[in-house]
Amino acid sequence: METINFEDFKKIEIRIGKVVEASKVPGADKLLRILVDFGDEKRQILTAMAEHLTPEHFVGKQIPILVNIPVRKMRGFESQGMVVAADLDGKPVLLHPEKEVPNGTNVI
Repeated sequence: METINFEDFKKIEIRIGKVVEASKVPGADKLLRILVDFGDEKRQILTAMAEHLTPEHFVGKQIPILVNIPVRKMRGFESQGMVVAADLDGKPVLLHPEKEVPNGTNVI
């Protein structure tokens, strides 16, 4: 595993957001489109978890999102962040705070 220095780590911004909508991306077997509320803004995120998790699995959950990566366009949709999840034997497991926090809270 490559290591990074603390200055690089400080550049990473992960915030907690609540998923308010989720759906499969038409014509894509692996992609889900989720709409995440950060309190001051909502962002559309695409995630390649549709083989393992349904849209209903996301709705209403607070999850960590990497928010300061470049916008990426896939299948005609813009993805404005990346879901941070655990990898359990190749299957994603959503992470969430142990208690509800305000949407937009920074992960430290």
